[in-house]
Amino acid sequence: MTSSLAESLAALENLPGVAGAVQSARTACTEIRWHNALRRRSAEARAEATVRSARSSAALEGARYPVDLVRDVARGAAELPSDGSGRLAQAAVRVYSEAALLEKSLSQAPAQALARLHLAAAGGLLPGDQVGRPRQGTELPSDGIGDPAGAPIGAELSGRLTGITGLLSAPASAPALVVAALVHAEILTARPFVAGNGLVARGLAHAVMIGRGLDPMGVVVWEAAHLDAGPDYHRRLQAYTSGRVDAVADWLIHCADAVVKGAGEGRVVCDAVTAGRVTRS
Repeated sequence: MTSSLAESLAALENLPGVAGAVQSARTACTEIRWHNALRRRSAEARAEATVRSARSSAALEGARYPVDLVRDVARGAAELPSDGSGRLAQAAVRVYSEAALLEKSLSQAPAQALARLHLAAAGGLLPGDQVGRPRQGTELPSDGIGDPAGAPIGAELSGRLTGITGLLSAPASAPALVVAALVHAEILTARPFVAGNGLVARGLAHAVMIGRGLDPMGVVVWEAAHLDAGPDYHRRLQAYTSGRVDAVADWLIHCADAVVKGAGEGRVVCDAVTAGRVTRS
């Protein structure tokens, strides 16, 4: 089965327009690894890139804060407002911190990884009995892509979750960008949790890219490109729900382009680290 999955993922990578986009993403990730900042100050560069990823992910949920504030929050030097927006941004910081601990174990324990990321995303935002586990019975999501009333439940949701954990357990030979892009889209469209699906989707995809070696230094801020895409980000995800091959290909191309742009943002981060400063975003 794993061999069949790897072949299916490789076939998606070779769809028209996808192969070239994915190769451009790989090239961008390879080139940034040679930046001087990643030779001696990689921890600083990764920390700043992670802050920017968390900030962009929160903004995609409507919680927009300056990167300077999010950076201070991440290092414990400031607090966000206690309203819903502030709690969402704080949750994004927690998700990316937790994701960093899961990069190497995703394929061995994918269900546990989902639970841990949801705990980080929804702890304090949902009742305790809804945190860290998928929706049950007739529970419907309050976020994600699509009409909540049309969200999969019961056996259908269980099947979608099996597919997500299968993707996370795909052989190491499977194309990392395709795995990350599909995991991202599947969580946002299946909406397995009552809330927190967007934060979990992006945090998990981030961990997949790092853990599978596409962005081993953790400095590609592809979330910023998703944010910059504006309504097109959600439009492409909505189209993905149709299951059409062209819609899936369009989503994969978007994700590959986001990685290229995210590598550019990572270069800005690395330049700032080399110069001994952090630029404003």
